[in-house]
Amino acid sequence: MSIKLRLTVMNFLQFFVWGAWLLSIGTYCMNTKGWTGAQFGAIFSTMGFASIFMPTLMGIIADRWINAEKLYGILHILYGIVLLFVPKADTPDSLFYTVFLAMIFYMPTIALSYSISYSGLRNANFDVLSNFPKIRTWGTIGFFIAMWLTNLTNSNANANQFYIAAISALALGIYSFSLPKCPPDRISDSNSSFAQKLGLSAFNLFKDYKMAIFFIFSFLIGCSLQLSNMYADSFLMDFGAVDKYKDSFVVKNSLFVVSLSQIFESIFLITIPFFLRKFGIKKVIIFSMLAWVLRFWLFSIGNPGGGFMFIFLSCVVYGLAFDFFNVSGSLFIERNTDQKIRSSAQGLFMLMTNGIGAVLGSLVSGWAIDKFFTIGGVKQWSNIWFTFGIYPLVLAILFFFLFKHKHNPVDFENVKH
Repeated sequence: MSIKLRLTVMNFLQFFVWGAWLLSIGTYCMNTKGWTGAQFGAIFSTMGFASIFMPTLMGIIADRWINAEKLYGILHILYGIVLLFVPKADTPDSLFYTVFLAMIFYMPTIALSYSISYSGLRNANFDVLSNFPKIRTWGTIGFFIAMWLTNLTNSNANANQFYIAAISALALGIYSFSLPKCPPDRISDSNSSFAQKLGLSAFNLFKDYKMAIFFIFSFLIGCSLQLSNMYADSFLMDFGAVDKYKDSFVVKNSLFVVSLSQIFESIFLITIPFFLRKFGIKKVIIFSMLAWVLRFWLFSIGNPGGGFMFIFLSCVVYGLAFDFFNVSGSLFIERNTDQKIRSSAQGLFMLMTNGIGAVLGSLVSGWAIDKFFTIGGVKQWSNIWFTFGIYPLVLAILFFFLFKHKHNPVDFENVKH
């Protein structure tokens, strides 16, 4: 099996084991269990809390002491085992702690999958920028195929979604031990600083103005990244309370409709090399922030009837919004950090986006929905999505003025080392 195919299988399963439940746990918590937005927001924030310390910590371990692919496999096996216990959690508190433990094991695997992919491609003398987006596309395909499986088996409103993810995660964990070796770059120099020996050098990136601004905005946009993941399926399912929409295709196949976002994400992924070379990282990230504005505002005017086109267009722009920030940002770090700290630098990126940013976004959005946008137990989705859209618009304006970066197309030319 070629290195590209092996990495493709890894990326497919990496996001399959997440997609089986990530976008439907909101339906499970709020629609099936009847829990509040704040309770669900707390549960969803577990991935953010886990990302505050685990990706960076595991990145340090992979940089210093253990092969990344072995650590990756161990974490997925532990993640799969914990998911088997999720269906037994029948209160918001018990589900919080169970999902939190699962996220402790899963969240660092995203950054590790990037490091393993980059290392495998470089060692096989392939250009990372040209080849990785095509491989990563299969991760998105895995994500929406898992969503379809959950939807087709009517598992989006029950606990079976977690069993689907658990079995797949255990299979990925075992498969991981067959991946190309990605050994740590151990520091043996006696003159190395204590921080270097512990693998904390990635935090020195904050001393560089450009990198510091990049990471700060990673945190700020991270507040928005999970909002559509948290609420999109529940938003569409709530149209079932409206007589003229309750039997619509959108309500009966809400998870399938949401998966259109991931389909377009897979399409935009393969355009990333072109956009990075043509426009540079600054404009690409601004494109992403503006796409988030459109994502939320199109949802605010959409409905399963005459407004379905707005829901569809929201799914289209989601692909640009997600890819142009997350994947392009990861490639930017790959090209702007020393090889010795790349795993921990990717972990730091995860800390800011899916960690601190996701926690703040999850908790604040859940609180705000309950306090300002729920009347008589009914969520005012139009106002919710419109308000969500104002935030990334402000960020785009600030990022334009604060992020100082002169684009050089040579930075993204084919490099095979």
